[in-house]
Amino acid sequence: MTLEIRHLGKQYGEVKVVDDISLTVKSGEAFGLLGGNGAGKTTTIRSVLGLLEHERGEVLWNGKPFLSNRPSVGYLPEERGLYPKETVSEQLIYLARLEGMKKAAAQSALKTWLERLGIAEHEHKRVEQLSKGNQQKVQIISALIHDPDLVILDEPFSGLDPVNADMLASVVKEQIAKGKALVFSSHQMMQVEQFCEQICILKRGRVQIDGRLSEIKRSYGRSNLILRSEADLMPFLETRGLTDIRRDAQEWTLKVNNEAQAHELMHELGQAGVPMLKFELKEPSLHEIFIEKVGEAV
Repeated sequence: MTLEIRHLGKQYGEVKVVDDISLTVKSGEAFGLLGGNGAGKTTTIRSVLGLLEHERGEVLWNGKPFLSNRPSVGYLPEERGLYPKETVSEQLIYLARLEGMKKAAAQSALKTWLERLGIAEHEHKRVEQLSKGNQQKVQIISALIHDPDLVILDEPFSGLDPVNADMLASVVKEQIAKGKALVFSSHQMMQVEQFCEQICILKRGRVQIDGRLSEIKRSYGRSNLILRSEADLMPFLETRGLTDIRRDAQEWTLKVNNEAQAHELMHELGQAGVPMLKFELKEPSLHEIFIEKVGEAV
């Protein structure tokens, strides 16, 4: 199963909010769709699903037009779309049946998911009675209860504490293992790195970078050097003209141009007799790549 977006374009007046975007999402992997506020992520997703009409390009599912060959879709929007006055069970069964499930199957799946996400005791409560985190869990169930082929999660960790975020992480991994095509949009770069093999970073509706995350990182080189020592390294580092230095307790993190520069620095530390507890060269994080390409904090 494959989702293909080819030269997608959407604009409002003279403003191009989606500008010639082409992406491929394959089954059994998570695709990270990233960008700052207003980058075009949500517009792209809604155009794919036919919720917005795009002026240019095409969207295909298994090589055929998406809307005429529409797969079963589970969509978790960033904005919460639940009915606050309805009970959890009433609306989840209703939404499952809209996706073609029979009532008995929907009830069975509901029980499984409520227990899986630890909110079985809230089954007959109105949604407005639930905490923000539990409301998010209900919305996650609404996207997955019908076992969709294509799963689109827009900021799924919103409102979840670390324990529940770990629970959701295991759910996402299960969906990938089941062979779902999964589009994952989030501002939390650590979560994206945890799941996504392929990423695309958007800025003002245009693709800034896309491809396999491992290859993108490799192309940047190993630029983060981490040093740990009981000695104060700052005077030594400053004499080498190194200014992009961050200190955290007994660790120093600094930027180097390449691996050779890092090893030269290590050799100089040894010659100076500076006692070292740690010397580690790391690839840049996705957070750093995002800031460089988009120029915005997340």
